[in-house]
Amino acid sequence: MLVILGYLVVIAAVFGGYALVGGHLGALYQPSEFLIIAGSGIGSFIVGNNGKAIKSTFHALPLLFRGSKYNKSLYMDLMALLFRLMAKSRQQGMLALEFDIDSPQNSEIFKRYPRILMDNLLVDFLTDYLRLMIGGNMNAFEIESLMDEEIETYEHECEIPAGSLGQMGDSLPAFGIVAAVLGVVHALASADRSAIELGALIAQAMVGTFLGILLSYGFISPLASLLRQKRAETTKMMQCIKITLLSSIHGYAPQIAVEFGRKTLYSAERPSFTELEEHVRHAREPVKAPAEEDA
Repeated sequence: MLVILGYLVVIAAVFGGYALVGGHLGALYQPSEFLIIAGSGIGSFIVGNNGKAIKSTFHALPLLFRGSKYNKSLYMDLMALLFRLMAKSRQQGMLALEFDIDSPQNSEIFKRYPRILMDNLLVDFLTDYLRLMIGGNMNAFEIESLMDEEIETYEHECEIPAGSLGQMGDSLPAFGIVAAVLGVVHALASADRSAIELGALIAQAMVGTFLGILLSYGFISPLASLLRQKRAETTKMMQCIKITLLSSIHGYAPQIAVEFGRKTLYSAERPSFTELEEHVRHAREPVKAPAEEDA
């Protein structure tokens, strides 16, 4: 919704300001100029990207129009989940987590946090490294190196659609100049017309430069920035899992390991020490069996 709101603000500011100074909005309606700029931009996007990049970009576009799901409440759920898993492994041994890891959808621990369970990327990331910890054949440094490699790979994959949109946005002002030059050529080729008609043709040509810059900086380039922000939010969740698990491997108690993970979060979403402690305290309570809840 914020993307649509931002677009409306851009349109209102640009065209509203133009109308306030007495500009005629009809003069800006130049379908041929828009066709040249938009068509050239899409064409350059196809030329500059392979099939995988094009597919990933189109898959990423719907995410731009959804609000962020990563908030303080979700972070606290993640840390409470990590606490319960680490507490169980500390009390019963790492092998006690095998069922939870192999079948998260049926795990009583995971089912307590449905929003985390719905995020397949985070669940897979968490269970994969818990599985490696159970195996016991890798030390903390090897697991950390592997985590860093996976996070870096994820960031690289997410950069592809953002970079593609960014390149397309950067190209639009140049294509606007192309449209303007073609318009000027058309005007000069019509030098036998009256001064009024020539002025109209030159004005139409200048609309090309205007449209190229507006489409670039007002519509396309901001999408690339937004995709990078969304990628950073997911990466931060993965880093929180990484630091918490590594702290547990190094022998810290679950409460301390979770505190290590809290410190990695952005200040806007980071819960306070008291908030996290209260949330973790609820996580210590055993999950009630169905019979007990009915009673």
